Amino acid sequence: MKVKLYISADIEGVAGVVHSEHTTRDGREHDRARMLMTEEVNACIRGAIAAGASEIVVNDSHGTMRNIIPELLHTEASLISGSPKKMAMVEGLDETFDAAVFIGYHTKKGDFGLLNHTFSGKVVRSIKVNGIEYGEFGLNALVAGHFNVPVICVSGCDRLEKEVRELIPEVYFATVKQTINQFTARSIHPKKAQELIERQTKEGWMNRGNIPLFSIDGPVTVEMSFNTTGFAENAAILPIVDQIDPSTVTFNASNIIEGYRYIRSLIMIAN
Repeated sequence: MKVKLYISADIEGVAGVVHSEHTTRDGREHDRARMLMTEEVNACIRGAIAAGASEIVVNDSHGTMRNIIPELLHTEASLISGSPKKMAMVEGLDETFDAAVFIGYHTKKGDFGLLNHTFSGKVVRSIKVNGIEYGEFGLNALVAGHFNVPVICVSGCDRLEKEVRELIPEVYFATVKQTINQFTARSIHPKKAQELIERQTKEGWMNRGNIPLFSIDGPVTVEMSFNTTGFAENAAILPIVDQIDPSTVTFNASNIIEGYRYIRSLIMIAN
């Protein structure tokens, strides 16, 4: 029987990545950041294989979602790349997976943390589900929980670790850098970061039965605040959406999967 791991890989939380020149497609140092991202994912894959995973799917979850270098990716993993995707950062995740790992993640918009934002720094100010604000980690973890998939390991900065542990205290975390401010961090050496990710993934996989699901049952109410009133007004064109103040809209969804897809759609509509 196959034992499956799902990896969602972002780039802002990768060791050594601190600036838009690393994260944007035309950034002068983007290719270097892509290499570092790919190697952190490979480290996660090695840890999972060492612990017994037999099938690994990687979803490229940053920006254009064409960042991971395919020919340098570990040969035992398959890769989901390209955009748009209906489920964006958690495309391909379903109930057939035994665990999930989030690599290179960052804090939610407006929190302390390197390169903080929530899905789109240009568009989104905050996203709340049933009255609680979540960043990308929390929203993606809720999708995993819907499919009964535990998030066993996460990597990123120290401020993200605080955000993650407030939601899932038992998760294994690879802290690869210390935030100094939004665009400055103290990173450990990339090789050390990769060793830490490999080790934490292995430990997380071996102890995945002790890591609880993070989930919301039933219908959800989503509240999205945007950076401009114009973005909110664009989003409010969709019939399910109510605009509750100049920059904020709300809507109801039957479950977190439907809510997540509306969130992604509203970001695109708003922009």
